[in-house]
Amino acid sequence: MFVTALLAQSTLTQVLTFTVRPAATYRALELGVPTPWLGALGASFAVVPLLLALPSGHAADRFGERAVMMAGSLLMAASGVTFLAFSRDVAGLVLGSVVLGTGHLLTVIGQQAAVANTAAEGTFDAAFGHYTFAASLGQALGPALLAVAGGRSTIPDTAAVFTVAVAVGVLLVLCTLAIKPTRPSRDRPDADRGGIAVLLKAPGLTRALLISCIVLAAVDISLVYLPALGADRGMSAGFVGVLLVLRAAASMASRLFLGQLVSWLGRTRLMLVSIALAAASMTTVALPMPTVFIVMLVVLLGLGLGVGQPLTMSWLAEAAPPGLRGRAMSLRLTGNRLGQVVIPSAVGAVAVGVGAAGVFWATAAALGCAGLAARKLVTVSPTPTSTTPTSTEGKS
Repeated sequence: MFVTALLAQSTLTQVLTFTVRPAATYRALELGVPTPWLGALGASFAVVPLLLALPSGHAADRFGERAVMMAGSLLMAASGVTFLAFSRDVAGLVLGSVVLGTGHLLTVIGQQAAVANTAAEGTFDAAFGHYTFAASLGQALGPALLAVAGGRSTIPDTAAVFTVAVAVGVLLVLCTLAIKPTRPSRDRPDADRGGIAVLLKAPGLTRALLISCIVLAAVDISLVYLPALGADRGMSAGFVGVLLVLRAAASMASRLFLGQLVSWLGRTRLMLVSIALAAASMTTVALPMPTVFIVMLVVLLGLGLGVGQPLTMSWLAEAAPPGLRGRAMSLRLTGNRLGQVVIPSAVGAVAVGVGAAGVFWATAAALGCAGLAARKLVTVSPTPTSTTPTSTEGKS
């Protein structure tokens, strides 16, 4: 029951996020916001959460994951109301994005800490693969709602989308209530009190955080700039919604079988292959071409982008001792949020000269940097004193 409720909560979190964020982009286009500023709008989702990530992870360790998930669920429900009531100008869009981003952060930290604390040793890859599969399901259903609301028009009825988001937010809160509270670390005599300093000693931590933040930023950029690319080329909002659904569905496929893929290839090889596939697809999809090829490339992009997040989660879950796993996930999310602030803003500047296509090319170059980092990604024994890295090849 706990696992089912947690996976459902993960799915609803992403349904709301992946419905509202593209709708916010379309509302910004309705308001005449220049394309380069869309990157800043995307970054506003991550600015406040960047400051709250580490304290939120500490709260998850200390007070239990459900308390943090509930706070996040309430904020996410409130974000739908905010967009519905105040998105008639850019300031309202930014406010709604900040509320959504903060709620999303709290909810996801609680979810990831719960997975890390309940999965058995040696099953982290499969556990996080299933968790992120549920998240990808939400990422597919969200744009599907957008496609239904948008139909064949280039700009969908954003007010209708925000109304649906309010309803999803209510369901999210109810689902969180169904999750059984877990034992917080303050009640466990074996809880490690070394804090972030213990985690920072783990070999390969910087590389794992770099890979995670670049891959997540690439997902964000595809979410924000595929609508912009579609608008530039006269694609209907419904077709763009289908593309976003296909990207998420492809990520679901790679995550569902993540445990088996790691056992076949090893973490390092799998990470390298997935990043190379994502970079090549993102480079090519921005080129003018028939829609059937765009569909194929978006599917390949989703397969490539689906692997990086669960692999870095399982790596951190192994590296962190019990009682610190909430903080380990928050440290990863801090890096992710930093990437979500810096990378979209930086690539948004590219759009001044070459438009949305240039943003995809710049993001592909950033993925190339992630691939270089992945070549030396290591794993460690899940003890705070371990300092000897071991190769990840062939291991799960």
